[in-house]
Amino acid sequence: MQFRVLGPVAVTTTNGAPLPLGPAKRRSLLAMLLAHPNTPVGVERLTEALWDEEPPRHARTVLQGHVSRLRAVLAQHDAETHGVELLTQGAAYRLRLPEALLDARRFEESLRFARRSTDPAEAVAVLREALGLWQGPAFAGTVHSAPLEAPAHALEELRLTAVEELARAYGLLGDHGAAASVLRAEATAHPLRESLVAQLMLVLARAGRRADALDRYHRTRKLLADEIGVDPAPVLTDAYRTLLRVGAEVAADLDAGRDTDARTPTDVAVPTDVETAVAVAAAVPVGTPQLLPRRPRGFIARQDELAVLDRVTSAVPGPVVTLIGAAGVGKTALAVHWSHGRRADFPGGTLFADLCGFSPTPPRDTRAVLREFLLALGVPVERMPGSPTALGARYRELTAGRRLLVVLDNAVDSEQIRPLLPGGDDCVTLVTSRDRLDGLVATDAARPVTVGALPTGDATSLLAAVLGPESVAAEPEAAARLTGLCDGLPLALRVAAARLATRPHRGLASFAGELADEQHRLDLLKAEDTGVAAALGLSLRHLPEPARRLFHHLGPHTGATLDTGTAAALADCTPAQATLALDQLAAAQLVVETGPRSYVLHDLVRLFARSLAPGREPAGLLRLLDHWVQTLLGACAAAEPGGEPCCAPPAGARRSAEIRRFADRTAALAWYSAERGTLRAAVEAAVAAGFHDRAWRLVLLQWPLIVWQVRDGWVPLLEQGLASAELDGDPAAQSRASALLGWVLSEEGRPEEALTRLERAPDLAVRAGDIAGEAVARINLAVALMRHGDRERPAALLAQALTLAEREGLTETATLAHQHLAQHLLSVGAAAEAAAHAAHGLALAAPVLAAPRRVVLRTLYGEALAAVGRTGEAERQLREAVREARANAYEEGELAARAALDGLRSERGRIDAGARPDRPGPP
Repeated sequence: MQFRVLGPVAVTTTNGAPLPLGPAKRRSLLAMLLAHPNTPVGVERLTEALWDEEPPRHARTVLQGHVSRLRAVLAQHDAETHGVELLTQGAAYRLRLPEALLDARRFEESLRFARRSTDPAEAVAVLREALGLWQGPAFAGTVHSAPLEAPAHALEELRLTAVEELARAYGLLGDHGAAASVLRAEATAHPLRESLVAQLMLVLARAGRRADALDRYHRTRKLLADEIGVDPAPVLTDAYRTLLRVGAEVAADLDAGRDTDARTPTDVAVPTDVETAVAVAAAVPVGTPQLLPRRPRGFIARQDELAVLDRVTSAVPGPVVTLIGAAGVGKTALAVHWSHGRRADFPGGTLFADLCGFSPTPPRDTRAVLREFLLALGVPVERMPGSPTALGARYRELTAGRRLLVVLDNAVDSEQIRPLLPGGDDCVTLVTSRDRLDGLVATDAARPVTVGALPTGDATSLLAAVLGPESVAAEPEAAARLTGLCDGLPLALRVAAARLATRPHRGLASFAGELADEQHRLDLLKAEDTGVAAALGLSLRHLPEPARRLFHHLGPHTGATLDTGTAAALADCTPAQATLALDQLAAAQLVVETGPRSYVLHDLVRLFARSLAPGREPAGLLRLLDHWVQTLLGACAAAEPGGEPCCAPPAGARRSAEIRRFADRTAALAWYSAERGTLRAAVEAAVAAGFHDRAWRLVLLQWPLIVWQVRDGWVPLLEQGLASAELDGDPAAQSRASALLGWVLSEEGRPEEALTRLERAPDLAVRAGDIAGEAVARINLAVALMRHGDRERPAALLAQALTLAEREGLTETATLAHQHLAQHLLSVGAAAEAAAHAAHGLALAAPVLAAPRRVVLRTLYGEALAAVGRTGEAERQLREAVREARANAYEEGELAARAALDGLRSERGRIDAGARPDRPGPP
């Protein structure tokens, strides 16, 4: 199996046959997952990729449908045997696959290999093979949207880099004609890519075509002026000067009567690449500062961020760019790496200063930094201005006429930066900070560039760079797990690699197992005075008091996502106070703002918060659990409108100040799906703390999602809920947990286990006096018996459930009983009675109830009417079922109704359970 993105997005089997991926949006979904292989991609990011404009109301449901179809296609072609699996991770999806199956990764690896090769012939062969992987523009055939255009642009940049490397390798072999041929096609396609044109000019000169090279320069210079109104960059003008210098030397030889046969244009000393050309043509003048630290070792990838830096630093005159990110994410390494790569673009020099904004030492005084800069710019000590105002004025004067790069690292706030901004429009200022520096954006039009965690592939490469590729190759799954436990933070990864390098006998799997223990993870990610906790502590130290206070309360949180209501419950404060504190934490990159009143709290940050105040956890955890119970009650009401709540909050539960509201069923189900991992962890935390009365509620109140995604591995969670109900001594909870667990086991094709659970449920409900629970238990038992082939007991059980529901006024449960009675009666040939029950159910299922229930009932009604010969009316019911299913994005229901409509005159018995899963009662 192979995955392709270098051209039209495609998946092929071992024999080369393409898989049927479906419409463009499904291909775009796959493309986004392949752009970030083995890395969770959030639902919001996927939605943004699939709908470039405002997404439709049911975007999440449609997205889930595409995920389901893609999973089915992969499963049908045995993807798991190739190590490929599409996983759900909270509010994200992750495509797990060996990256060797992805053409983009093979291309990138070939390019890296060619760059390391000392044999130009070998480099030519490798690069030609790598470029042969391209079958058109990257990610072709997908939706045009920013999240897909960014990785496509990054891959296109790599492709052009590979072309330039191929030309260079040809040149080293002396085949300048081949080099010119390779470059000419790309320079024609990208006439404003000045580095490409410059390299082509030099290659043409080596091939004896100096006149063509000079003509290429003049045409490019005119095009730059006409198209975007700029002069050629130094990389192009320096190549031009090199050609003029070489021509002048040849002319001087002729004037002096010297023999020039040994000095033909193909043999002149034209530098081998553009960077060398710049070095030859423009020697560094005296007084040009070069204050950059050494290039960071083991720098990994960051191609997207590097491309963004290239773009924003050339977008406007005198740009100020801020690299913003959390502690340990690698902002400084990125800034220094990019600066080294662009030194040739700044003939005026490079200034660098660590401002110590988030350091154990106090932040640096701007006057000291200005004096350091002025010394580097050639101002003698005896002529150094005295006052801060004079220092700043002299600095701006000296930088006004230069093409200068200023790198201000580790800034604490905007005020520290402003005096250090240079004076010229040709200068570029690059700032790194853990703070968002909103003030600098407002006053100086700074362009923020966010630096996030490394994706799994790049994080694994970082480990390999420290430990050696053979260590990572020997334990690839352990390496991937290790990167996840380190949250993709380069600092954490380097510390982990350092510990492993000094203890090689431990192995990656063993160390990953140790890191999995949350109680010791931060201790393990510490090497001498360097570690994640120390870096986070420095961020915390600079926070205002409200943010510090809230942060100390975040430890009990069980998930990555965090809203203001949850934060207020954890910290026992008002939503307004939580909002202010979260904004301050987001500004310091300790949480990541993902939407209005919505944030992400990464695991290492959460563990650091937990380490600060472990004594507060029980009370904070109890507030959090009560908050989740109340939120789940609201989600249930929105997801299954008209239904009866399966439980009430526990005695003594504290009312949260702010509970999330859900606009409709779609919003509720999307939230359930996004928070599934968080809720599972909350159940585990409740069990560990002995809060069993909260634990079983947290399980049962997830029933709408369990019903909707029934075959998605719910049994362990439901077994835990049943165990907590038993430990809590609550027979009503035991009955409802048994009924729901039994129904899920039945859906999973485990009938004996299902019936064992379901047979107990009605008696437990009777013992508890829970009439609603008894009715649901009888319905679920009847459904399981129907599937088991029992044609006698289900009717009586369903009739009893209907009687109970009608007596208590339980509309939703009565509707369910009618639905399953109609289904059962159809299966035993009593079509007229089935039609009557379906009609009764439809009369009860007013629009306040969830649309899927009405679709199922209407489909059953149509089948029953068809069975008694009322085909005209049956067709009307089935058409209405199709219409309503489509209107509510209920794809399975639409398929089932269409199937019944297509087989209207046949005796179907009932709709295939795989197309329309039976709906149980609420727990």
